[in-house]
Amino acid sequence: MRANRLAQAVLAAGLVAGPAMAEENLWVYTKGTDTRPKGSFEFKLSDTIRVGKHSGDYEFHDIRPEIEYGVTDKLTIGAEILIFHHDYSVNDPDLQPVFDTQGGEGGRFKDTQYGGFEVALKYNIYSPYKDWAGLSLGLGYERREQYRLDGADISQNSYSGTVFFQKNWIDDKLTLAVNVKTEFERRKSPGVLEEEISFDISAGLAYRVAPKHFIGIEYRRQQDHLSPFNTETGEYDDPSLQPSEFDLTNFRVGTRHQYGEYIGPTYHFAEKNWWLTAGILFQVQGGGSEHAFVESSKNWDEHEQYHVGLIYGYEY
Repeated sequence: MRANRLAQAVLAAGLVAGPAMAEENLWVYTKGTDTRPKGSFEFKLSDTIRVGKHSGDYEFHDIRPEIEYGVTDKLTIGAEILIFHHDYSVNDPDLQPVFDTQGGEGGRFKDTQYGGFEVALKYNIYSPYKDWAGLSLGLGYERREQYRLDGADISQNSYSGTVFFQKNWIDDKLTLAVNVKTEFERRKSPGVLEEEISFDISAGLAYRVAPKHFIGIEYRRQQDHLSPFNTETGEYDDPSLQPSEFDLTNFRVGTRHQYGEYIGPTYHFAEKNWWLTAGILFQVQGGGSEHAFVESSKNWDEHEQYHVGLIYGYEY
């Protein structure tokens, strides 16, 4: 059933057609402030490959076919499918939850799964081509049925808000973009309920070195604030840690569970109706609470050694 749903959705996304102009991703994670022209479509296919857990071998593909549509010149709506492919076998029992999911020592987990979907809105306020700088705001909802770290079954609903900033120089040859994203996640798995608030800050700088060719550098920092609640005992796993809460009458940012920082080069190539972006970001710093797995000043239970990003876009 899941395979049929996934195949039908991907086919439908690829067959949508119409007139379009460019709204290109110059980096792996960071996005500019552009929105699509009214009535235009764009199909995107991305694969973010996360590799290495400081023990054994670990590889995770976050594959996302996406369709974006310009409702107006300033408002874009997007929908994407999440396809997860895991292939890992780690040796350290403290690398949770992947160690238990693989079946313990000597085990291995390998599977391709329907992970969920995401819908998002992006509204442009200022343009970097007409105003001093560009500014856009984004809202998103994401539904997940598999956990990205280990592929286990979960039930997760996430709501996010993003601020997009962009500044251009030298007749738009040099571009700086900064994204600040806040995400509110409520995740359920057997015996555990997590209310998590995460902060994701990314920045990219790109220079057009020749017609159609952009060379850049990108930085990303991601961190989570939470304390897991044990639904079987009715207590938090560690009462000394503050949980995150985001009900209408109760809001609190809890203890920082983990963080990871990445930096690396990117490359972007653009033709009239299609474009490609590639990049590799290395974890340079990481940490967390006493429950996080941290070695050599890097976080390994929630983060990886490096991320490889590949994105293809086709405009209609």
